Amino acid sequence: MSIRRRTLAAAILPVLAASMIGLTAAVPAQAGPAVTTAVTQQDDLLDRLEAVPGLTVVSEKPAPAPGYRFFFLTYRQAVDHLNPQGPTFEQRLQLLHRDTSRPMVLHTTGYGMPERAFRSEPTALIDGNQISIEQRFFTPSRPEPANWTKLNIWQAATDHHKIVQALKPIYSAKWISTGASKGGMTSVYHRRFYPRDVDGVVAYVAPNDANNKQDTAYDDFFASVGSTPACRTALETLQKEALTRRTNLVNLYDQFAAANNLTFDRVLGSTDRAFEMTVLDTEWAFWQYSREADCGAVPPVTATDQQIFDFIDNVAGFAFYADQGILPYAPYYYQAATQLGWPQPKFKYLKGLLHYPNLYVANSSLPPELRSKHDPWPIADVDRWVSKDASQLLFVYGSDDPWGAEPFHPSNKDSYTYTAPGANHGANIRALNPADNAAATATLLRWAGVSTAPAAKRSAALTELDRWDPRNIRRPL
Repeated sequence: MSIRRRTLAAAILPVLAASMIGLTAAVPAQAGPAVTTAVTQQDDLLDRLEAVPGLTVVSEKPAPAPGYRFFFLTYRQAVDHLNPQGPTFEQRLQLLHRDTSRPMVLHTTGYGMPERAFRSEPTALIDGNQISIEQRFFTPSRPEPANWTKLNIWQAATDHHKIVQALKPIYSAKWISTGASKGGMTSVYHRRFYPRDVDGVVAYVAPNDANNKQDTAYDDFFASVGSTPACRTALETLQKEALTRRTNLVNLYDQFAAANNLTFDRVLGSTDRAFEMTVLDTEWAFWQYSREADCGAVPPVTATDQQIFDFIDNVAGFAFYADQGILPYAPYYYQAATQLGWPQPKFKYLKGLLHYPNLYVANSSLPPELRSKHDPWPIADVDRWVSKDASQLLFVYGSDDPWGAEPFHPSNKDSYTYTAPGANHGANIRALNPADNAAATATLLRWAGVSTAPAAKRSAALTELDRWDPRNIRRPL
């Protein structure tokens, strides 16, 4: 997904306060107390948030842009929603507040919570509010002790349902759900179980591994991605060369691990296994994060060991498959192993060079105590629902993104799929061709109850809010 197999002092600007004072003066006298002014709304927002049962306002941060407020919150969730009187945990979320009269965007990360303010694309397009929620079991939103059997798509969807119910009395306009990659999957699962919570879903680059045993779609993707075979051939040749030089490159890996205090005891077991996993990941990671135009950087077979090591490290990241890199993503791998499924290309061109059969599976990236049996039923159920009964779903994929090899196929009930040409895992509405861009934007505005998209915002603060996107984080330690 985005990460393969990839977180109480109000700072209201004086100019904003001045504009609200002016708005108050403009309210007709006869309107009386029934009129809610911007000043009243600004003054009572914190009180209303603090009055929500189960919600804690951890802090309010300085306004990231004029016209916004930014809060870190937690919400008390049941570990098992079938046993609401049982153990609980605090789930983190952030609130980017615009105005209670504006639509709300429910941003599902699928992973941890971003720790800085940002606007997802739907939030910017509808000029709305936004909450962004940390997925259960990503620390610190993890029960203690952790009963991992309570990490499934229904429990997570119910987390989001509870938060929607808690905040709708404050934000009573239309709601849109969105997320990218695993976050996009999460937004679909939420709508599957609670279809009345939101008025539409915009899911970006969301995989749909409805039949985990049938992964030929990924082999077909890698056999055809790009405009010519040259890039595909260069990447496959590089992988072969790296495995041929295994001894030298594993020695470099050992030195790299020692210099960075990396260990391999908990998950992969050795630098040799982690090396093979990283090499297998190279082709995937390249197309996920890079463009065909970057193929010129692929080292030739005449490159030095260090040049090959550095390229693979830059593309796939040798640190990721160390314990320190991969253990924070145990909740993803656990869900992949138990319900979501995982991509498993055949790598036929590497025959004879691999030492560890069946390594490229979700359970390989989990400590032994979390390795689990796959249950295909939940995702097959979602797939059937999306294709036959769901409505108000909008999917955006990138033509060069391997995660789009197995996409969702929505019904024709006010649901749509768009593909951005030449785009990777960062595909969005903006990357679509002009006609598709206009159609997708119009659909989003209609669902959100917004007549027109806001005028282009050119302030530095808003540009920064819109530039940063959780999809662009590349496997941080």
